[in-house]
Amino acid sequence: MGKSYKRHIAKSITWRIIGTLDTILLSWLISGNPYTGIKIGLAEVVTKMLLYYLHERVWFKIRAGITENGDSKRRHISKTVTWRVVGTIDTMLLAWFISGNAMVGLQVGGAEVVTKMILYYLHERMWYQLDFGLDKRRKEGTST
Repeated sequence: MGKSYKRHIAKSITWRIIGTLDTILLSWLISGNPYTGIKIGLAEVVTKMLLYYLHERVWFKIRAGITENGDSKRRHISKTVTWRVVGTIDTMLLAWFISGNAMVGLQVGGAEVVTKMILYYLHERMWYQLDFGLDKRRKEGTST
């Protein structure tokens, strides 16, 4: 297994911890039931880990947003937006099915658009500073 795969697995795990805690809290506050929040958060651990890993692999293969000087802020913003679309749809469906209430699904999804985009962008910037899983520091998105 290449080092980039280890990096993407580690990023998936750290993001999922942050994302799950955010979903549990939002779902609890919106549904009024801490158990509903926990159920939604735990259900999305499985779906989001797979979806996030696939999202990372796609973005690793493309060079969108890479500049000659290595600046990646536009790339990270683009990744943030594409991930949020996928993640929000997943959360809305899970919250709806688990709570039995479509409005809870819409409210949880709507609330997390804001919190998750901020958290995801900060997560991306943190990982950009780390060399874990890279042979050497290089521009993200270039082939290994």
